[in-house]
Amino acid sequence: QVQLVESGGGLVQPGGSLRLSCAASGSIFSINAMGWYRQAPGKQRELVAAITSGGSTNYADSVKGRFTISRDNAKNTVYLQMNSLKPEDTAVYYCSGEIATTYRPPEDYWGQGTQVTVSS
Repeated sequence: QVQLVESGGGLVQPGGSLRLSCAASGSIFSINAMGWYRQAPGKQRELVAAITSGGSTNYADSVKGRFTISRDNAKNTVYLQMNSLKPEDTAVYYCSGEIATTYRPPEDYWGQGTQVTVSS
């Protein structure tokens, strides 16, 4: 089985920064794309940023220039550096990965989510 565990969420003032981490563990054979999604109360889950195994990235327009996604393939970990945070960034942030195990083809796995609250 595969587990994705996020960390790094919390309460931050507007203009502040946070760094989220997501580590994948289990019987992993390979990891393709990984991404960060978020869901605010009363809203649908949306893609924040994604990164391929080769390092290509894409971002939601609302976070371009403020957030940076990166990954450490040796550690099966993806990061989201969030700068210049705004109250509208408040949401539960979820990590996702397209992961193949030693006995199953690639499929999407999700973390449990970590709360990010931007407030003064």
